[in-house]
Amino acid sequence: MNRARVTAEGRMSLPAEVRRRHGLTHGGELLVEDLGDAIMLRTVDQAIARAQAISRRLVSGKQGASVDDFLAERAAEAE
Repeated sequence: MNRARVTAEGRMSLPAEVRRRHGLTHGGELLVEDLGDAIMLRTVDQAIARAQAISRRLVSGKQGASVDDFLAERAAEAE
């Protein structure tokens, strides 16, 4: 576990080891999620991968759930 300090101006510096592990060596953008009793930091890439995994889990094996199915349905409606 690492420790970080928040300055009076609200700035926080992540430990170098954490920045390296998550590809933030040249800076980068993080998403901040307030979980009520905790704060979650995610890189944009991590958030996208998480959303894609949730989406795959929700539509896996369901007929008509793909983008191609959606577009085909819209094309059929337009005819």
